Amino acid sequence: MLTFALGDMTVTEICDIRSFDIPLAIIFPRSDHQKLHRYLHWLEPSFLNHGNVRLAVRSWLLKRKGRNILVDSCVGNHKKRPARSDWHERKDTSWMEALASTGLKPEDIHIVFCTHLHADHVGWNTKLENGRWVPTFPNARYITGRTEYAHWEAEIAASEQIVGHGCFEDSVLPVMESGQMDLVTDGFQLADGLVLKSSAGHTPGHMSIDANCEGHTGVFCGDVLHSPIQMVQPDWSSAFCFDQKLARQARITLLDSLCDTSRLLIPMHFGNTGSCYVKRHEDVFMPVFSDSD
Repeated sequence: MLTFALGDMTVTEICDIRSFDIPLAIIFPRSDHQKLHRYLHWLEPSFLNHGNVRLAVRSWLLKRKGRNILVDSCVGNHKKRPARSDWHERKDTSWMEALASTGLKPEDIHIVFCTHLHADHVGWNTKLENGRWVPTFPNARYITGRTEYAHWEAEIAASEQIVGHGCFEDSVLPVMESGQMDLVTDGFQLADGLVLKSSAGHTPGHMSIDANCEGHTGVFCGDVLHSPIQMVQPDWSSAFCFDQKLARQARITLLDSLCDTSRLLIPMHFGNTGSCYVKRHEDVFMPVFSDSD
């Protein structure tokens, strides 16, 4: 289990799916494998495996000043996701076991922040109890972007089909109905030293966390990047991005802001690693993986 310190804040990975592969051409429709040839010596096999992009699905648990904050909540259990067999009606204990290994129970979580409302970022928001979806973290405030919530609410109202694997209905709306969800905007302070910043593109209301803990800084970037491949090819937005042009802009802006600094990039899906620094090498961005990984 990955863990590292950001100043006086402890950051721990709570992993739901350790590794899964998606064909390069499927996740990055504009990709060209030949353009990665120069980087295969470090991309393979951790991030690129026989032409497949290797990803993980994780949450981050932040512990600071007596507060326990969960960033994104992965896929979850018992959710009906027929379009994704590996997500469909799961009965996996590893995520809860990982949380327990940190000494915490669901009741101990103070804040759940969802960078955006895709099915692999909200799943553990709720659990099935007596046939009803109820908040998994009974004492937590759930935080997400106001723009993000409004987008999915409107999408569902306008469609007769299942939207977003049905995750809004089973993993978001029950939390709102419980009175535990707060909708926020750019600049909201999640906790001391943790400020939310708009990073729209992957979804209309995607938000990242700009962290500054005793002068140690980093960005929990959600799905602004899915893979280190997008550091050497930042033009490649994922097939899952709502606005590929805006997603590209958000990604390049983020990488520029981190490049050649001591600020950590802390993504959600990078396979086999939790964080890295960003350096300029010739004409591309390159990851420098921290010692803790």
